[in-house]
Formats: sequence, C-alpha cells, structure tokens
Amino acid sequence: MYFSKLFVPTTRQDPSEAELASHKLMIRSGMIKKTAAGIYNWLPIGLNVLKKVENIVRNNLNNYGAQEILMPMVQPAELWKESERYEQYGKELLKFQDRSQRDFVLGPTHEEIMCEIFRSYPISYKDLPINMYQIQTKFRDEIRPRFGVMRSREFLMKDAYSFDINEKGMENSYLNMKNAYISTFDEIGLDYRIVKADAGNIGGDVSEEFHIIADSGEDLLAISDSSEFAANVEVLEYNKDPSELDGSDSPDGNGKLQIKRGIEVGHIFQLGQKYSEKMSATIKDSTGTDINVFMGCYGIGVSRIVAAAIEQNHDEKGIIWPYSIAPFHVNVICLDPSKEEVIKECQSVYQILRDAGHDVILDDRDIRAGNKFTDNEILGIPYSIILGPRNYANNKYEFLSRATGEKQELNIDEIKQILEEKK
Repeated sequence: MYFSKLFVPTTRQDPSEAELASHKLMIRSGMIKKTAAGIYNWLPIGLNVLKKVENIVRNNLNNYGAQEILMPMVQPAELWKESERYEQYGKELLKFQDRSQRDFVLGPTHEEIMCEIFRSYPISYKDLPINMYQIQTKFRDEIRPRFGVMRSREFLMKDAYSFDINEKGMENSYLNMKNAYISTFDEIGLDYRIVKADAGNIGGDVSEEFHIIADSGEDLLAISDSSEFAANVEVLEYNKDPSELDGSDSPDGNGKLQIKRGIEVGHIFQLGQKYSEKMSATIKDSTGTDINVFMGCYGIGVSRIVAAAIEQNHDEKGIIWPYSIAPFHVNVICLDPSKEEVIKECQSVYQILRDAGHDVILDDRDIRAGNKFTDNEILGIPYSIILGPRNYANNKYEFLSRATGEKQELNIDEIKQILEEKK
C-alpha cells in the first residue's frame, strides 16, 4: 500500500469529547469516526487492525475445534420471552417492531438463537460436544456510551456456545475454550490476567474474565504476586476499602495481593441448564431419556481489544502497536520522492519486504519529512525504514523501532531477518 493512495485522516488535535488515550488516538490516527453516540465508522487503518484481531481470534477458535457460523443481529422477541430475559435484561436490550407489528430485538448476545438452532435438529448424544461461534456485530443500548469503542453501543464480538450431555462434558468444553482464549491473548501479545468473576445477566455458576492490564481500566483486580490467583474485587468477600486489600494475604495462601486495574476483553461461562431448561433444548442420552443439554458460552470483545491494546501501549507521541495486530509492520519513509533514484530505491525495498510476506506501507507523499515522522508515531507502526538522498546508494538503511526508539544502520537482509523473527 502506498500512503498517497490510503485514506488516513490524521489530526494533531485531541477530540474535545474524548477522555481515554485510546479514544483520542483512534480519532487522531484516523481509525474511527463517530456517527452517533456509541456508534462508530471504522476507517481503513482502524479496520485493518480490527481484522487482524478478528483473524487471530478466528484461527485460535478453529484450532480448538469450534465451528464458525453467522446468526442474525435481529432476533424475534418471542425467543427472549421464552428464556424470560425479555424483561430481565433491562433497557440495554433494544426492542422494536417491524411493519407487521411483530416484536423484535437487536441482539446483545445470542444464547436464545443458539438454543433454537440446537433444538431444531435431531442431534444425537454421540454428536456431542458441539461448539459453535460467530464474529458479529452486537448492540447494547448503553445508558451512557463513553470512551470511544471501549464502551460503545454497537461493537464487534466473538460469541461461542458449547453443548454437552452432562456437567463433566461442560467442564471439559469450558477448559478447552479457556485454553483457546489463552492461546489467543498470548498471540496478540498483551499483558493480561484471568480473574474470577460474577456471571452478571448471562447467568451460570462459574465464570472467569480475561482482563488487559491498564491504568485506565474500569475494573479493580486483586492479583497475587506469587501465584496465578486473580479475582475481580467485586466477587471477593471483604469489609474494607479495595485499596486496603493491596498487600494483604492472597486468599489461596500464596503471596500478597496487588490491586491493579483491568479492561475486560473476554468472559467465559459455565451456563449449565439455565437456557436449555427454559427453551426445551433437549437430547436423548444412552438410555433414551430426554436430557436438557449443559451449555457454556464464551465472549471476546474484538473491537474492545483494539482500544485496550492502545491503552496498554502508547506514549505522548501516539500508539505503539503490538506487532501481531499493527495496521502495517513496516513503514518505508521516502524523504525525497521527487528524486527518481530515491523513490525507485524505496519502491525496491518496499517490494522486497512485501515479497517476503511482510505487511508494508510506503510513505511516498510529497510533504515535509517532519509530518511523515509525526504521522508514523501517531499510527504506531512497529518499524520504519528511513530512506533519502544521503543513504539510498550505500545499501544501508536507517531502521527505527517505534517501541524502543532504537536506530540502526542495516542492509536489507539484516532487516528481513529481524522481521522474520517477529512473524
């Protein structure tokens, strides 16, 4: 991709309504544009990042045996009445009627639709476990949408649903999905924790949240400094201010608690038979007895991960993307595109790296070098190659790391080696 052909409406000014760094930088870098409260357009750079997160999620879910489907965002209200969530869910559930005065909702989640799919087919207990997922737009009518895509009304989510013949099977499916989530967040490359959590309005007896650690997080987490114990403070039984938990003994007997802030980006649940009982999602066991299936559900906030990554990785100059989800891996910055020999060398480097399988952009714009550097810092592209009249002919290029600020003089093979190690 050539920068001159890409729609990247960067700006130097922070938007007046933005509070969090991610909200400010996503607008300043031209990733998103607001359409209405809590509803955003994803522009080319933003969509590029969103798709990379989506693909990592998809690949890991597939690797752990989940099957992708796509369910409708618009759902018949009678299914929600059947599960008894039509009134229970609250005002976040957007309700409307079609031209025939039939009641519908915009789906904030899809347990009801998934149960309706399952019960519609003659499935044998031998076919279990079954795990199906989708990556799809959701809508929750937040009373006060804020923080950009961090707490928006319309968002992209991965939601998965497992079906098992008994509780043991459900626990195994839950553990399988937990491992899929660990693999996913490890690949994205963010600092995260798995914490015990409250099931909220989804329900179920067991649930855990995946939190990106960030000072701007809305959730307070109690994390052991010597074990894997971690819990959302709201599920702990204590009679003191949360800050006073800092330094107290960990409930598992290992180490002391540290209080950190986290951004919830994933939540997994053991639902049991909560939905299958109400919606008659049954299956015959080996004796021919009808059994309400045991379910699990598993969500990942795909669009929220983008904002959370920025909250964890930015400085005063702009975004610092993890390599795995950066909009581009390398920016070839041409300092004098008006000189034919310089632009040709830049194009050669650009093509060599593209042919090697790297995601590269060439900044061929005829603007001041300072503006190119500023845009590069705002966009957070992990590496840049700076090439101008002084160094185009010596087979050595200035190679700059966005994360560390380190500059090196390297030839193209040395640069390729560094990038290969990042794949």
